[in-house]
Amino acid sequence: METKQGDFGPPRDEQELSATADIMMHSYAMAPADAAAWTQRVGAANLRLLREGGRVAGTLVSIPMGQWYGGRDVPIIGVGGVGVSPVHRGHGTATRLMQSLLREARESGAPLSTLYPATQPLYRRVGYEHSGARYEIRVQVPAIDVQERTLSLRAIEERDEAAITACYQRMAQWRQGWLSRSPYLWARVRAPRAGAAHGYLVEGASGVEGYVYLVRKQTTGFNQELIASDLVANTPAAARRLLSFLGDHRSLAKEAVWYGGADDPLLPLLREQTYSVKLDMHWMVRVLDVAKALEARGWPVGLSGALHLEVEDDLLPENRGRFVLEVSDGVARVRRGGEGRMRMHVRGLSSLYTGFLSAEALRAMGALEADDASVRAAVSLFWGPQPSIRDMF
Repeated sequence: METKQGDFGPPRDEQELSATADIMMHSYAMAPADAAAWTQRVGAANLRLLREGGRVAGTLVSIPMGQWYGGRDVPIIGVGGVGVSPVHRGHGTATRLMQSLLREARESGAPLSTLYPATQPLYRRVGYEHSGARYEIRVQVPAIDVQERTLSLRAIEERDEAAITACYQRMAQWRQGWLSRSPYLWARVRAPRAGAAHGYLVEGASGVEGYVYLVRKQTTGFNQELIASDLVANTPAAARRLLSFLGDHRSLAKEAVWYGGADDPLLPLLREQTYSVKLDMHWMVRVLDVAKALEARGWPVGLSGALHLEVEDDLLPENRGRFVLEVSDGVARVRRGGEGRMRMHVRGLSSLYTGFLSAEALRAMGALEADDASVRAAVSLFWGPQPSIRDMF
């Protein structure tokens, strides 16, 4: 069943906002008041609804933002809060909802879409695939023996907002897959669902070098768990100062928790492996525009090469066919045509694009067909740090 034109779009009135909150309540086991507050916090401009038979059948959140690849900020559409009315389940409503969103997202000009999957078959049906991971990092606070007092640490004030944003961006730019945060995401950092966050920044001679937003959660008795909704250090001294600050809580807290990549640069500064790094969730990417996506990301400087691609796409016909990718000194150019020596579905291209799976790994699992020379070239061109994301959305 194809979605009829005009059946998909933002909510039209308060009645549809109420229907959205009702879907959220049933889909995510939320209390009615929490579901209503959620729709208000997200805002009507970010909500999309699918109407079937004159009723709101499904809803999702569409969030324009960016994602860092190869040091460049690639525009994306983040997707969250996907839900279907109980009476519309089992009839393909979620698939039609996502198909409508992806057509709209491509028309917006964004070359990629990213999401965290509550269920994978739905998103694979419409072209998403595993493209990175989010890890939970849990550190034993009493075992933090770092002592650093050369930099000052103080509470974050409203006037620090621009400096904090710039500090995050300096770190995120070179963390493959990290988000270029929209106001919606910054609001989640500063006011997370885990509780009230208190911000602290580290300053040196050149200004803000790091910061942390910290939630103190009571566990048992007088014990606390420290939850960092954001933890950024752009200098070695700032990294040691923030670890010292966390260690100063040893009489109150047993563990400090934050999220990011398995290669978190703070962990090697600890004397012993008194921490755990645990997979929280794999996230998925959907390539919306093959040529634009490949040209938007950064590439290894000083490395040149070409790939002759052939892409399959069941939903977006503009992505089907052959493309030639030519990379030189950090910049890519894409043109139609070529010999199609590397063949894959758009799902496989998503995993390759972010560097989550190499061309060799994709070929081994049957997601890519190519000659050895093309595979070697793709391994070199897409090589980089493992992609991760700190934020949920």
